[in-house]
Amino acid sequence: MEESNLKLATFAGGCFWCMVQPFAKLNGVIDVISGYTGGHVENPTYENVCRGNTGHYEAVQITYDPSKISYEELLDTFWRQVDPTDAGGQFADRGKQYQTAIFYHDEEQKKLAEESRAKLERMKKFSGPIVTDILPASKFYPAEDYHQDYYEKNPEHYKRYRIGSGRENYLCRIWSEEGDRKNG
Repeated sequence: MEESNLKLATFAGGCFWCMVQPFAKLNGVIDVISGYTGGHVENPTYENVCRGNTGHYEAVQITYDPSKISYEELLDTFWRQVDPTDAGGQFADRGKQYQTAIFYHDEEQKKLAEESRAKLERMKKFSGPIVTDILPASKFYPAEDYHQDYYEKNPEHYKRYRIGSGRENYLCRIWSEEGDRKNG
């Protein structure tokens, strides 16, 4: 496989720790990096971004092989990790740095992201409007090493965080088969 055939996808979905594992397990995903994007500060640190004044989002950048997985499949995975109606952050994490966003790398990704957001709106799965922004990709800064693959390095803490933040229960409720029957 030639690296020139690989593509990038960038998503912000709250705490980046919780966004890595769902993508990393997908066939066709080569790499998932936690980091920061969308802001005005060069080379931000975790501490800078947490203060909320850099303009950056916590995000993941995914390298994928489009011959094995489509961008639409990545979008579907993204939507199933977030509360797209929360304009104030995600779950226990509050602030712009934890808001949801899709960062497109080309016009095709922009079109597909807009179509997927519209489809999600039509599903009426959520009680409020979808507030996830679709923005042009900008410079992506990898997070510090200790944040990379956090779910593997600290599995017990990661699990407690997903549950304690409210993410796990919310996603199970919204996306379970029972939830689909109730909402659809």
